[in-house]
Amino acid sequence: MSSDSVVKERRADEPEPAAVAQAHEGGLHSDSISPETLDASVVGVGLAPGSLRDQLVSAETLLVFLRHFGCIFCRELVGDLRKATTEIDNFPDVLFFFQGTPTEGRAFLRRDWPNARAVADPELEFYERFGVRQASYLEALGPAVFAAGRRARKKGYEGGSRSGDIWRMPGIFAVDRERVIWSHRPRHAADHPDFSEIPSLIRAAHG
Repeated sequence: MSSDSVVKERRADEPEPAAVAQAHEGGLHSDSISPETLDASVVGVGLAPGSLRDQLVSAETLLVFLRHFGCIFCRELVGDLRKATTEIDNFPDVLFFFQGTPTEGRAFLRRDWPNARAVADPELEFYERFGVRQASYLEALGPAVFAAGRRARKKGYEGGSRSGDIWRMPGIFAVDRERVIWSHRPRHAADHPDFSEIPSLIRAAHG
């Protein structure tokens, strides 16, 4: 099964994320998000007051867990997603999660997407709940990551000062309010999906 499967793959020794419980509906697989996660209070940038549930107002939302703000691929991911939302038909709403305070998040997003919505998660509670783990050495610093660095620099992005958990991987999950219906399991810290395929992958997840 590929990293872009409807049901998120886990390593054999990797526990079920606390946020989701595997469910089977009509022969289709889905991951139900726990009520504790949906009802957890959130603060951040451009959010409605309240819980995570209060932010999931669209039919589908793309939850995007960013790496630390000093990572060149963090900036690239934000910029690429902003472009995708304006150029790709039926692209879902985007909700970022980041490792910092609302003030830090607002300053970071000011350049690449000032109108973005983002949840501040300095304690990495949502990262842990959704199973966004730390990278291995090769996942963070392997040859594929260095090659991707050239890709990001060609787009005009540069890294910055390290902050937060520099080993934390990114993560992307499409949800339909209470279920994870698709996810991208990155092979390394710079592995981003083909955003042009996301609307069709979401349609396929709905059957």
